[in-house]
Amino acid sequence: MNRSDRIDEDACYRALCSHDARFDGQFFTAVTSTGIYCRPVCRVRTPRRENCRFFAHAAQAEQAGFRPCLRCRPELAPRERHWSTEDASTILVQQATLWLDDPQHWQDDDGGAMGERLAARLGVSDRHLRRVFEERLGVSPLQYLLTRKLLTAKQLLADTDLPVTQIALASGFASVRRFNAAFLEHYRLNPTQLRRETATRDTGQGTAVRLGYRPPYDVAATLGFFRQRLIDGVAFIDEQGLRLGQTLRMELGGRTHTGWLVAGFDEARSQLELRVSDDLREVLPQVIHRLRAALDLDADPTAINAVLHGAFPAGDGLRVPGALDGFELAVRAVLGQQITVAAARTLAQRLVNRFGEPIETPHAGLSRLFPTPAALAQAEGDGLGELGIVRQRQAAIVALARGVAEQGLVLNGSADVPATLTALKAMPGIGDWTAQYIAMRALRWPDAFPAGDVALHKVMGVRENKHPAREAEAASLAWKPWRSYAVVRAWSAGHVVSSTGASA
Repeated sequence: MNRSDRIDEDACYRALCSHDARFDGQFFTAVTSTGIYCRPVCRVRTPRRENCRFFAHAAQAEQAGFRPCLRCRPELAPRERHWSTEDASTILVQQATLWLDDPQHWQDDDGGAMGERLAARLGVSDRHLRRVFEERLGVSPLQYLLTRKLLTAKQLLADTDLPVTQIALASGFASVRRFNAAFLEHYRLNPTQLRRETATRDTGQGTAVRLGYRPPYDVAATLGFFRQRLIDGVAFIDEQGLRLGQTLRMELGGRTHTGWLVAGFDEARSQLELRVSDDLREVLPQVIHRLRAALDLDADPTAINAVLHGAFPAGDGLRVPGALDGFELAVRAVLGQQITVAAARTLAQRLVNRFGEPIETPHAGLSRLFPTPAALAQAEGDGLGELGIVRQRQAAIVALARGVAEQGLVLNGSADVPATLTALKAMPGIGDWTAQYIAMRALRWPDAFPAGDVALHKVMGVRENKHPAREAEAASLAWKPWRSYAVVRAWSAGHVVSSTGASA
């Protein structure tokens, strides 16, 4: 997350000439002769070096007066995620951008209150937050947010037939007037001028959009992980192993949205094609955000492999599988404590059959929704016990459900990780392993480390030590800030099913 004047511009130009997808989203090239900025993968004729300016973020390029390319479409680029666990300013920007990237927080209030709310959440002054953003990114938090909202709107205009009014609201603008004004000011175009000719949409087959990611990406490993944990009716993976489908419930603005999505990998283009049901079109930006997190599309393999390749040379393409629903993931983490993958999957299936709701979809493998927090918060012990869930886990599931439904516990990438870990471990039946596992997959914390995991102990060669968890924790410090990725690579290398909860 460096300002453009700290970028190695010669290295960026070499990357631009190569069109290498590994650099996608890590910088943007602005061409002074055209006033356009592009992704490194853009296939237009390579501009002359003297006509190029390089920026670390799209917001920087737009602040400098450049407009997004209509061919390579910067809104499709994976997001930049430079992690640190030591530098206070970098950590502050990390947490702020994670919050700003989440469409559920996009509320147009003329800017002032948004910045104050974010600063208060992070425990700093609004002035300090602006200063750090200017120092690290070269733009203010609100300029960063406006670029994210405009690029989201640009994608919806190009890829969907949603009405402009609906796109404006879905992208976080309070009115079409504000939306049109922002578009005209930044892009010198009316929103309708970005409309593409779209084919007639088949009723019931959903809306399709594309999302980019940086290679290498081990698609087989990621979908294989999900395949082992599939709940019939809630999710499927096709026979070719390239498409994932799942039902989804989203609460937004006091309204409940339910539907389905199907995501297929286009490995040749380093893209994911996402198809979303009509019932979820109003919250498409939120669906996109959740899927990017669930499939870890914004990971930076170059940065991660620089730390982990020596220890895990065969794991360069592995990602940390996330979850579309953090509550579902947390419940399944509890169900998976101290049992095998297959046994945990059986318990989750029984839970869905008993407490989940039916849903109609055009896909035979998608017919039920995972139970709501409200439903499980009211679940009686006998009802959970009849499913084969022991008392300790019954208490943990009910506590989790009440935490989400009644106390506002947040289980997604914008959560306060230390505070959430503390809250989780205060619940009955949830120890450090489960909390770290939830942080790794639901909170998207790249430095989570379940030090008590038996499979990790075996791979790390500390299983026979007197204090294996302590030894594992100490050895893992060399993998900071990417210990979540080290855990996934260790599990893959060990080919061991953990008996401490890795079955979740």
